[in-house]
Amino acid sequence: MLLTIDLGSEVPLYQQIRDRVVEAIAGGDLAEGSALPSIRQLAADLAINFHTVNKAYDLLRQEGIIRINRKSGAMVRRDPSSGPPQPGYADDWQARLRTLLAEATVQGMTADEVLQRCGDTLASFHTEPTTKEPA
Repeated sequence: MLLTIDLGSEVPLYQQIRDRVVEAIAGGDLAEGSALPSIRQLAADLAINFHTVNKAYDLLRQEGIIRINRKSGAMVRRDPSSGPPQPGYADDWQARLRTLLAEATVQGMTADEVLQRCGDTLASFHTEPTTKEPA
């Protein structure tokens, strides 16, 4: 997994790692069951403190996006084909979306520009979510 972070960004490193993993899953680069690098390996690859990677992985685990097992390590738990979100997820997501839209409004972006950028970003992801067939 190729993951790029910006050491000079105001966005905390753990948040950048979390965001890049989510984007890789949404973009089809990582699928359900894909192994992630170990915390220590990713920290070494990025030349950052392993506690930073641990914080990112823990956040992803709390969100239900990855699972962490002592023996098998970190693996992707959800991808676009994993079915509907957990109860309450859409409400939490909408609250975060509201803040992002408020930021765009405050910065002077028009509704048309916001919608265009949202559509372009959504279209950039690899696949549309689909429901898996029961086994």
